[in-house]
Amino acid sequence: MSEKHLTETRFDSFDFTDPVMQGIRDAGFTFCTPIQALTIPILLEGEDVAGQAQTGTGKTAAFMLGTLQYLHDHPASEHRRPNQPRAIIIAPTRELAIQIHKDAELLAKHTGLKLRVVYGGSGYEQQRKSLEEVDILIGTPGRLIDYLKQRVYNLDAIQAVVLDEADRMFDLGFIKDIRFLLRRMPHPRERLGMLFSATLSYRVTELAYEHMNDPRIAKVESDSVTANRVRQIGYMVANDEKIPLLIGLLRAHEAARTIIFVNTKRAADQVWGYLEGNGISCAILSGDVPQKKRLSLLRKFQEGEVQVLVATDVAARGLHIEDVSHVINYDLPTDAEDYVHRIGRTARAGTDGDAISLVCETYAMSLPDIEEYIKARIPVEMPSLDLLAEVDPASRVRTERRKPRQSGGKRNASAGGKEAPGKPRSRRRRRKPSANNATRSD
Repeated sequence: MSEKHLTETRFDSFDFTDPVMQGIRDAGFTFCTPIQALTIPILLEGEDVAGQAQTGTGKTAAFMLGTLQYLHDHPASEHRRPNQPRAIIIAPTRELAIQIHKDAELLAKHTGLKLRVVYGGSGYEQQRKSLEEVDILIGTPGRLIDYLKQRVYNLDAIQAVVLDEADRMFDLGFIKDIRFLLRRMPHPRERLGMLFSATLSYRVTELAYEHMNDPRIAKVESDSVTANRVRQIGYMVANDEKIPLLIGLLRAHEAARTIIFVNTKRAADQVWGYLEGNGISCAILSGDVPQKKRLSLLRKFQEGEVQVLVATDVAARGLHIEDVSHVINYDLPTDAEDYVHRIGRTARAGTDGDAISLVCETYAMSLPDIEEYIKARIPVEMPSLDLLAEVDPASRVRTERRKPRQSGGKRNASAGGKEAPGKPRSRRRRRKPSANNATRSD
């Protein structure tokens, strides 16, 4: 991490046990980030923490090191069974859970603790079997509850609990699941509690005080950790200029690792099609991409086999991909907070990055809310003509969507599916095609 974005607090100034300190050295950590410098001393005193910091500021290392040291200082009960985790880390998305597990394995390498990760979408039986022996369990709410209800594991021996991206838990509707899990753990006074969030809103703070043991608040303001490392710019464009401008920008920043954010899966398909059709190799990451394929394309993006990733907000949080130099908001997000998380994919680990937004006819109204949220003006200008690439509408490559198998019965020609029961098919006079009836070809 760049020294100008670190504190003067050194990791070796803390009283970490040797195995934990070895993991810190393996990770190449010397100086703490602001959120680490604030929270680690509190955790080493055995006190609960509610931390506020933006993505990419070292929160995972903070709560992971606090957890590892706490488990070392508080040995497990002799009555604990192998399938009873000692610590649990709950994340809102599978991508974040996988990333936490990856980072945690490096830090816990010399401790002898068994780390397991569970999430929806794939590996059901494999994940289930892995819980036969577990010390630290990382997972998403749905899969954690699934295995808990099947009694694959239980929460009776939990000594430390982490809620990461707590604000996102509310956004995704997981808060009832979180409360379900927390109420099946030992009392807050009998465990170390850690909560991290981009914002400590009233609802997040209420959750903290309800299910934690008088947590100490640690805040790192967002404008000091994200905005000043990202060069932000917006281009005013008409809707039909967005693809030419996007292609022009990518050609101008050749060989740059870029994430392009869109608001819908349909837009992701459209953007992917035009980029592929114009010689720019890219991959799509959206909610309906199967988990196995999702992990494969993320690996290719991380390893540089693919330089451009087109994504919906499923990728806005939790993904730590090195050297993402550019984030392009093809669509401005309708939620101002999502803007911060999107641009947080670049300028990570103290590096610099560029965030480019296409301020189009459809989403321009989101700009004032975003500027109010980040408390800064985003410079907006008209794109120069040399940035607008020439694009043949016929160059778009179509994605192949799998059609659902039909299970008998007549199909409604206009809807492409079964007729609704109880509704007779209406007879319509067939119109002759005319020159005025143009065929739509988005």
